[in-house]
Amino acid sequence: MKNATIARFLLQATLWGSSFTFIKASLHGLTPGQLVIARLLLGTAFLLSLAALRHVPLPRGAGLWGHVAAAALFGNVLPFLLLSYGERTTGAGLAGVLVGATPLLTLGVATAVLPAERATARKAVGLLVGFVGVVVVIGPWTDATGSFSGRAACFGAALSYAVGYVYVRKFLSPRALAPLAAAASQLLAAAVLMAAALPFLTWHTPHFTAKVTLSILFLGLFSTGLAYVLYFRLINDVGATNASAVNYIVPVAAVLIGAVALGEAVSWNLLLGGVIVLLGMGYAENRLGQLRRTPEPAAPADESVPRADTSVPQAAANATNTANAQERS
Repeated sequence: MKNATIARFLLQATLWGSSFTFIKASLHGLTPGQLVIARLLLGTAFLLSLAALRHVPLPRGAGLWGHVAAAALFGNVLPFLLLSYGERTTGAGLAGVLVGATPLLTLGVATAVLPAERATARKAVGLLVGFVGVVVVIGPWTDATGSFSGRAACFGAALSYAVGYVYVRKFLSPRALAPLAAAASQLLAAAVLMAAALPFLTWHTPHFTAKVTLSILFLGLFSTGLAYVLYFRLINDVGATNASAVNYIVPVAAVLIGAVALGEAVSWNLLLGGVIVLLGMGYAENRLGQLRRTPEPAAPADESVPRADTSVPQAAANATNTANAQERS
C-alpha cells in the first residue's frame, strides 16, 4: 500500500473503533433512543448532501424501498439500539470486540440460508473457533466487565448486522445500486423507522454537555459519514478483499481507545477471546492463503464499486462490502 492508502486504512479503523467510545460518552446525556435518532439524522444529512453534490440519484420504486427499509432495520436500527442499551452496563472495548465477531456470524447465516454458500470444513472450524472466542469475551462466569445482559445486547447487535448483510446480499446486491445511493437511502430509511419507534422508547430531557455534544457529532458525522467515504476510497485503491482487512484492526482500536479515553480495564478474557475470534476469522477466510496470492486488483474508481462483505470468506466477500460500509456506519 502507498503511504496515503495506509493512512486512510488506519484512519478508517480508528473512526469505526472509536464509535463504541463515543456511544458510551453520548449515553451520559441521551437515552439510547435519542442517541440513535441523533446519529442517524446526522449521518443521513451528511450522505444525502454528498449524494446531491455528486448528482447521485436515490433508488426508486416501492418494492425496492421496502427492501431498503428491511436492510435498515437489521443493519442500522436494531444494532444501533442494542449497542446503545448494551453499553449502558458494559464497556466500549468489549462491545467493539463482540461486534468484531460480525463477519463470522455473517458467514454462519450466509451458509445457512444462501444456497450459493457451501458449507466447508474450513468454515466449520473457523466458526467453531470464533464461537469459543465469543464465549471467552462474554465471560458468562464473571460480571467484572459489566452485566451479562449488556454483553448479550452487544452480541445481539453483531448478529443483527450479520442478518442485515445477508439480506442485502440476497435482495439488494443484485440491483447493482451505486454505493453512495444505497448507503444514503438506507440511512434515510433507518431514520424514518427510528422516528416511528421513538415514542415507544424511554425518553427524558436531553442533557447536552460539551462531551455529549461533541461525541454525538463525531459519531454521526465522522464515524458514520466520513468513515463511509474513506471505506469506498480504500476499495477503489486496493480492492474489496484488502479493504475488508480493516475489520482486524477495529476491535484492537476499540479496546485501546476505550482504555485510554474512558479508563476501561482490559481483562484477560477480553484479550484472549478477541485473539481467538480473530484467529477463527482469519482461518475461515484463509487470509494466509490470500497473502501468498497475487494482490487483488483495485476496483474501478467510480460509483459502482463491487460489493463484498467485510471479513467473510471470499465466496461471500464479493457480495456485500457496500452493505458493510453502510451498516457499520
